[in-house]
Order: sequence, then structure tokens, then C-alpha cells
Amino acid sequence: MPFTIQPTLENQHVLLLPLQADDFAALYAAAADPNIWEQHPNQDRWRPEVFRTFFEGALQSQGAFKIIDKATNEVAGSTRFYGYDEQADSILIGYTFYATRYWGKGLNQMVKALMLDYIFAHVSQVYFHIGAGNVRSQIAIGRLGAEKIAEEEVAYFGEAPKLNFVYRIRAEQWRQRP
Repeated sequence: MPFTIQPTLENQHVLLLPLQADDFAALYAAAADPNIWEQHPNQDRWRPEVFRTFFEGALQSQGAFKIIDKATNEVAGSTRFYGYDEQADSILIGYTFYATRYWGKGLNQMVKALMLDYIFAHVSQVYFHIGAGNVRSQIAIGRLGAEKIAEEEVAYFGEAPKLNFVYRIRAEQWRQRP
């Protein structure tokens, strides 16, 4: 498969499709619950006008996906590749959210495994920015084997900078997992 940061990826449970401009309503339906954003640096992202900025940034990234639950054909959430750095042989995965009905069902691990299996054919390390107060996502990324390596201010698209923790997984770590 040629290298692109927006391929179509799938397994038996989920389908990651490149995000399109006409996906706004379906994606917002998955994102409109304030509970999704309670630990996120931008806790107002459930509001349509704030989510619109997030969505526009996702489209402009050219690395964003809508996540489809293949059992129901519903949009479960979104994630993206971004910040590809050829010299550092790295990329970031982030901006991930799921509708609350998918929490605790293993969806995040399935999605991240698809993404990591694909991207480690093209880079040697993947980074994640996770909000300093987003304990739920910090635990989830730790379960995948990522290690916290730094803290930095991150300016999300159209938003003020916020403190994030930086996590990293290296290709060799991912390939050697049990």
C-alpha cells in the first residue's frame, strides 16, 4: 500500500474512512454529548459552533478519519494522523473521540491497532498529544504500550494552547508486544 496519511483501513469490526466535508452531521451526532469532552482540554467541543472548528481542522489536516462500527454502520467517532515528520521518521495520532456508547468496548484498541500496524510500515515512532487532565485517554494509551516522555503546550486548530502530555510508541515496541 503506498504511503498516505489518509488510507482506508478496516478489520472485521471497524472501518476507518477518510473524512469528507459532507460527514459533518453524522460526525457531530457522535460528538454532541458533553460527557465525551469533560476531560478534554476543550470541554465545549460538544457545541455545534466549536465542533465546526474542530471539523474544519480535521478536513484541513488531510489525515482525519470517520470511524464506522461495521455491525451497525454507524459513525462511532473520529481520529487522525497528523504532524508527519520525514526527517524525524515520526507522525502523531490524535484528535480521537468516540460516542459514549462505544466506551469500554475495546474500540479504541482496535482502531489504534489498525492505525499503528499501517503506519509502522512507514515511520519508526508515533507520538500522541493527550490533554493533561484527560486521564481516561492517558490510561487508554498506556494500555497500548505508549510511554509518557514530555509535557508541552499544544495549540489545537483554532483553539488556545493547552498543556498536553506527550506519549510515544516505537515500531520495535509495537512489533514485540505480546
